[in-house]
Amino acid sequence: MREYSIRTAADGDLDAARAVMLDAVYHDFGTGYVPHWHADIIDPAAYYLRPPRHTLLVAVDGTDGAVVATAALDARGPAHPPNPRWLAERYPSGETAQLRRVCVRPEHRRRGLAARLVAGLLDFAREDGGYRSVYLHTHPHSPGALGLWQSLGKIVCDERDDPGEPGRATADVVHFEIPLL
Repeated sequence: MREYSIRTAADGDLDAARAVMLDAVYHDFGTGYVPHWHADIIDPAAYYLRPPRHTLLVAVDGTDGAVVATAALDARGPAHPPNPRWLAERYPSGETAQLRRVCVRPEHRRRGLAARLVAGLLDFAREDGGYRSVYLHTHPHSPGALGLWQSLGKIVCDERDDPGEPGRATADVVHFEIPLL
């Protein structure tokens, strides 16, 4: 059985972490790199390592030391647009811990890495003391995503079923709240 360690990413982990995240947006999400949505992937230090209330965790394979999974947290709530206005108001920046970039290489899935990474992010949010809620969104076609998030929290908006606001296109996105306690 393989062993993995979970740790806060360091500068030396960033190239490998970036590769894990980029592979996910190309292969799991099918969007490819979109600068407006994925700038944090290109410069994870600026988004997750430098800001004091943000973090990036990595899972490292004990066999070869490779970074095989990532998970990040920041204090930016969901933006409107592209998200519904009521969602951005419910989860304001500064008070919301947003989970991002929970990505696991396919050959390392089904080993509990995503759940361990998320547990680490929730510990970080609790220790911060300034967050009142934990929010994330996911794409339902991302392998394993819906099952993981449904086991940890509740759906607050499923845009596949939401008619949307006038003038705002809906997306294939499901929004979740995860208990902070």
